[in-house]
Amino acid sequence: MTRIAFLGLGHMGLPMAKNLIAAGHEVRGFDLVDAAVAAAQAAGVPVAEFGIDAVSGAEVVITMFPAGKHVIQAYQDGLLAAAEPGTLFIESSTIAVEEARAAHALAVEAGHRSIDAPVSGGVVGAENGTLAFMVGGSDEDFAAALPLLEAMGKRIVHCGGPGLGQAAKVCNNMILAVSQIAVAEAFVLGERLGLEHQALFDVVSQASGQCWSTTTNCPVPGPVPTSPANRDYQPGFAGALMAKDLGLALQAIEQTSTDAQMGRLAQQLYAAYAGGDGGGRDFSGIITDIREGRV
Repeated sequence: MTRIAFLGLGHMGLPMAKNLIAAGHEVRGFDLVDAAVAAAQAAGVPVAEFGIDAVSGAEVVITMFPAGKHVIQAYQDGLLAAAEPGTLFIESSTIAVEEARAAHALAVEAGHRSIDAPVSGGVVGAENGTLAFMVGGSDEDFAAALPLLEAMGKRIVHCGGPGLGQAAKVCNNMILAVSQIAVAEAFVLGERLGLEHQALFDVVSQASGQCWSTTTNCPVPGPVPTSPANRDYQPGFAGALMAKDLGLALQAIEQTSTDAQMGRLAQQLYAAYAGGDGGGRDFSGIITDIREGRV
């Protein structure tokens, strides 16, 4: 049994914390949002009044925050100081690579261990314990975190040193965004050429155009009954989150002077989608904006 502080009990954090408890670990949570605290308490997750109270006495601290600035601020505002020396910090938010490296440096300077471990798989993956973790950190810290990550996820990949988990995440989501747009455009083109959705799906899902955005997150109702398209694009993975992640990708593209024209275009399209009514809808719902010429 490991004593764990879990900070950030939102749509992703709460089911992750519940899976750790189910695996036999002692978890004490914290969140600033009253509704998240109430949901955690109703789910049987003990919640501390303050973040430093949750961290006190913990062997591992897991953070799942909205943005990198929240991670850095929380570290500087007392989390690192409240933790016992040598505490392992697992940063599972999706933040910029440089922010992840800055958080790692702060933790190490304070006498702790640290890895970045962003996730993929969405709320369903968090609930089912099937998340993918992309991990950046030392071999020793990865090995120490692995049993906990395995309680929350199905695939855990050690991507290299500090920040490289976030690097893998930003690259993966750039691919995902580009492919989701391509699939949406193809289905809209098929509609205008007279193709039935099912016919196009039957071809693409077994041909060289096959990808996750078709076979799992198909953007039109019918062919994949479990896709968000069959529940009015309720997320899944919200358009606002994809826009945020592509903003991180754009930041990395510019910092590295990478010629990534498709990544840049995807960022522009998802910024427009999220800025309209797509922020709270699944990111596959961008097909409606493509169909109606809004992006």
